[in-house]
Amino acid sequence: MSDRRKTLLIVDDDEGMRETMTAMLRQDYRVLRVATGEAALQVMQKEDVELTLLDVHLPGISGIEVLRILKENYPYAEVIVVSADKEVDVAIEVMRHGAYHYVSKDFDGNGLRALVANASERQDLNRSLLRLNAEVAEQNDREFIVGPSRSIRTVVERATKVAKTSATVLILGESGTGKELLARMIHRESEEPGGPFVAVNLAAIPKDLVESILFGHEKGAFTGAIKQQLGKFELASGGTLFLDEIGDLRYELQAKLLRAIQESEIERLGGTHPIKTSFRLICATNIDLAKAVKENRFREDLYYRVKVIDIKMPALRERIEDVPELARFFLRRYSTKFRKTTQYIADSTLQILSNYWWPGNIRELENLLERLVAVSDKEWITDEDLPYEFHVAQLDTVAPSSENLLDMALTTFERNFILRALERNGWNVTATARALGIPLSTLKFKMDKLEVRKIAQRIRGN
Repeated sequence: MSDRRKTLLIVDDDEGMRETMTAMLRQDYRVLRVATGEAALQVMQKEDVELTLLDVHLPGISGIEVLRILKENYPYAEVIVVSADKEVDVAIEVMRHGAYHYVSKDFDGNGLRALVANASERQDLNRSLLRLNAEVAEQNDREFIVGPSRSIRTVVERATKVAKTSATVLILGESGTGKELLARMIHRESEEPGGPFVAVNLAAIPKDLVESILFGHEKGAFTGAIKQQLGKFELASGGTLFLDEIGDLRYELQAKLLRAIQESEIERLGGTHPIKTSFRLICATNIDLAKAVKENRFREDLYYRVKVIDIKMPALRERIEDVPELARFFLRRYSTKFRKTTQYIADSTLQILSNYWWPGNIRELENLLERLVAVSDKEWITDEDLPYEFHVAQLDTVAPSSENLLDMALTTFERNFILRALERNGWNVTATARALGIPLSTLKFKMDKLEVRKIAQRIRGN
């Protein structure tokens, strides 16, 4: 996190008062001084001013008018209004216009320092809230699931090793493989886990808004820029910035990104001065960046700058042994979210899922379980709940010399039919046999043959 001093602007036409306040505050802040409101507004256009001590009585444009302009154009700057008069009406008016506090000029040094420090702290809290609001929609249920496969455990081992460093990480892999979840895990394992994690999907942002969203903008920088806006680089200061689908970044913006990485500074759209920022950068892409470099679609210098540490996320079909654990995890997640009683998924169903190709990777598996749980009214997810294409994929995996495909389909139907009957009869085998109109011995035989008995026993045990 950057340890630079904040910039404080003193606006007062009394030179002695400017000197007095400067002497009190210069140790903790970078202090700028002007005598008029007009000069203050010029400074605000050139400097990244975070705190202001503003005299209410100024020659030319009044302090209250300056306050109004500052809060309209620079909403993240905190303003303390200072006056020689102790006027209640003035105090009420400046507070109504957004001033942090109103103080008379007979202040003492300790009191003023404490007041400015409190304003600075509130500014930090407001920016933290802004970061949290940017994260909150993405923060829920963002757990990285580590299955039994060797491929994913290798990825986690590598990620854990680099997490404690500040090195830039490039995560490669197909869409839906969990690249952002891995980035979040690296952030949690980093030296600054309490800092912000700001994720930006560059492919999802309209091309004409990418620069503004990344770097921020000043009021009037373009049509519709009605106020100053902080960019993702500033919001990520002291934490991690995750740029997803970096291969989609416009070529002309790649140079600006390279400078931000190398110099740890950015410039807002429409701005006139650089702003220092410090963050851990993690990038991700599903395209071949080396090929994009050869085709002049991606800058070579930026490629080598983001590819300090590269981690390849395997496709789900390359870690198919993780499917059962992932499926059960998503089942629990959405059963809780939708307040459903669906708690289990049949082993035969997991086998069908494990035989599927998963072109959409983990995202496709999660979407499937969300849909199955949302429409379910029972405790178990079984084969018959799966969409048609999963059964077709299951048949495609059968070798020509294996059992008759019709027999397989009939076995699947019979297993699911018995499971449904058991569920309707409270998993009571005797009652189920009676409801089906078959001898108890016949039902037990079929339950053993179809591997249904152990499911019933597990239910009764719960």
